[in-house]
Amino acid sequence: VVALGLGEIGDAVRRYHHITHALDSDSSGQAMDELEACQQIIEAAGAWDTEKTIENLLTRLELPIDVDIATLSGGLKRRVLLAQALASQPDVLLLDEPTNHLDLDAILWLEEFLLNWSGSLVFITHDRAFLQRLATRIIELDRGHLTDFPGDYPTYLRRKAELLEAEAKSQAEFDKKLAQEEAWIRQGIKARRTRDMGRVKRLVEMRNQRSQRRSAPGQAQMQIQQAERSGKLIAEAQDIRFAYGDKTILQGLSTTILRGDKVGIIGPNGCGKTTLLRLLLGELAPTSGKIRLGTNLQVAYFDQYRATLDENATVIDNVAQGSDRVTVNGRNTHVIGYLQDFLFTPDRARQPVRSLSGGERNRLLLARLFTQPANVLVLDEPTNDLDAETLDLLEELLIDFEGTVLVVSHDRAFLNNLVTSVLVYEEEATIREYVGGYDDWIRQRSSVNTPTVSSPPVTASSPQAQAAAPSPAKRKMSFKETKELETLPQTIEKLETDIQDLTLAMADPSFYQQDKSVIQEQQDRLSKNQKDLEAAYARWEALEALQQEIAG
Repeated sequence: VVALGLGEIGDAVRRYHHITHALDSDSSGQAMDELEACQQIIEAAGAWDTEKTIENLLTRLELPIDVDIATLSGGLKRRVLLAQALASQPDVLLLDEPTNHLDLDAILWLEEFLLNWSGSLVFITHDRAFLQRLATRIIELDRGHLTDFPGDYPTYLRRKAELLEAEAKSQAEFDKKLAQEEAWIRQGIKARRTRDMGRVKRLVEMRNQRSQRRSAPGQAQMQIQQAERSGKLIAEAQDIRFAYGDKTILQGLSTTILRGDKVGIIGPNGCGKTTLLRLLLGELAPTSGKIRLGTNLQVAYFDQYRATLDENATVIDNVAQGSDRVTVNGRNTHVIGYLQDFLFTPDRARQPVRSLSGGERNRLLLARLFTQPANVLVLDEPTNDLDAETLDLLEELLIDFEGTVLVVSHDRAFLNNLVTSVLVYEEEATIREYVGGYDDWIRQRSSVNTPTVSSPPVTASSPQAQAAAPSPAKRKMSFKETKELETLPQTIEKLETDIQDLTLAMADPSFYQQDKSVIQEQQDRLSKNQKDLEAAYARWEALEALQQEIAG
């Protein structure tokens, strides 16, 4: 299928490949004649490198060579079509969400391939890191209007914010003027005078203009249903190994996951990331080593394959399961209203799941997920097909979630903004833990001298590469760091208040007339608050220093 994008030459390469692989079972004269004919076509076109190109694409995109495409999953079929488009080497390459279903190795290779692409590239993506590295111009479709933003992704974000602010100011001034004219027309007699008819006509025009205004698109309004707090320990792994027969899936993992941790899992497609999740949650027993689970764990899952959705049932039934009400955080609401928070209109909510787009299915999974009381969220590729606004909101929700998050993702920006540590599959199925997000892992891995997924250097061999990377990337504060810097003063103030209250209470002689266990509990609390306060001040100073360094 990949070779079909190359016309007659591609067909010759495809037939040559199949014949050479079939010679062991069919070495007839007819097969040899056909093989020779294919060789002549390839040699005449000087296209022997084409076969190498196709094989390289198949390897890089992790595609099986001799498998019927009809038997492949939807994700693999997308990769086949991507390989076909890349092999054809067109003047203009159109890509729709090319990073979906690719692992980090494949994404980094694709970025490098496209940076050196000599033709024009037009692509749609939700992958912000991919967009930031490749785009030199962004065209936005907003409320039926196309707006051209020359420059990279950060430039687009800045200019978009400026435009929205200017639009809001202009609309506020217009609405104020319209309100004044409406008040005037209600006065009655003056408005009917001939000399004022021009003003009346202008009012009619203003009303029409206001009615045709298209508001900014709705944003999802999501909230996570919190369960009772889990125990402090979520899971502890001690040198675990897991194997199917003689095949080792993972080994060498020792880690402790505590309440409130946000853990990312990184690895190639098919390496066993889902198996790792099941081990950490006690659903599988390790072949060797030990797993210890915490107490009061309430787990909710987000499945990247959407297998939990009933294709023939409606959106409503998939969420409310026959009821017309759902309860989230103690608030009982009609399921239609709840689904509108996830951008489902009443009509769309009554449609069967099989009619939904990929993005709608993901929003439906989130809607289902957030009706389940949980203190542990397990998310498997949650960012696929989500629009930028919903993705930003999901990040904020997960950052503020008081429970624990385990997430498998290839979205580098998502990992940078959310997770506190990453578990990375490395050579020989060994898993190593790194503190921080994706960029933190990239910085740390060189110190352990372990060959893993690397971020390829940006080359300047093409005009597109030169435009995409005019200067070395500047360190920026992540969303998580910015949010932390904003909330630390309130955290410090609360800790200081608690310390002051506890100190005053302990100064009262009656305090020591209480039960010894109560006294010890309060003393432990004071000691913990003092340590937390010291750590909070240190973190605040570090983040402020980073902010000043970035500001220049």
